[in-house]
Amino acid sequence: MLNVLATAQTVAEATVTETIEMDPISLILNASGPVFVVVWMLIVAAVLVWFIAVLKLLQLQRWRAAEERFETDAMNAEDADALFDIARHHEDAPGARIVFELQKRRDNPKVIESAAKRAVLREQHKVSSMMPSLASIGSASPFIGLFGTVYGIMDAFLRIGREKTASLPVVAPAIGEALIATAIGLFAAIPAVIAYNAISKRLDDLMDGLDAASIGWVALVGSKPNAHHEPVSNTPSSTALPLAQHYPQRG
Repeated sequence: MLNVLATAQTVAEATVTETIEMDPISLILNASGPVFVVVWMLIVAAVLVWFIAVLKLLQLQRWRAAEERFETDAMNAEDADALFDIARHHEDAPGARIVFELQKRRDNPKVIESAAKRAVLREQHKVSSMMPSLASIGSASPFIGLFGTVYGIMDAFLRIGREKTASLPVVAPAIGEALIATAIGLFAAIPAVIAYNAISKRLDDLMDGLDAASIGWVALVGSKPNAHHEPVSNTPSSTALPLAQHYPQRG
């Protein structure tokens, strides 16, 4: 009789154990209420990190290539008219958009410098789009995952109190989903921080180059506010060399 009872108990424990699937996919799909929401929020955040990172890198590559082409041609501009004509051939370059703003105010040299600063600031806002989202994911994801972890551990204690036992079949699912929430939070945060730092460095380099080059454009446009009424001379003017000197050296 005792052997029969022992065999029945063993079969029952094996059945309970078989129903507990501890692989990550099962834990995510079968997570309890708040942990389920937290886990899927973090999964969406992790996917969004890679989307933003790839998109910003592609945008940055396109902007830098366009800006290098524009600045290479702009270094040969001898007067404001030549600079405006070059800008019209490179409309997709950030520097060309700054030059267009200077063209609108060429008749008022007193505001050209401030117009250049505002134009550079607008370009900075444009190239920095979506970067705050990347920073927010990097900073908030570990704490969101920690919330899921805390709730999972609380759920494990509640199960212990309800079942009057701390056996593995009782606490394992709650502890497992708690650890999964932490892992996914780190999986979203670590790439976000790395991508943010890497992209921010490249964006800062681009904006530093724009800021330095805009000094030369301001000097060229402001020196001859009525240059569009004067014929263009075939002799290189004295402004060509100073304009080239304002461009940062590229390695």
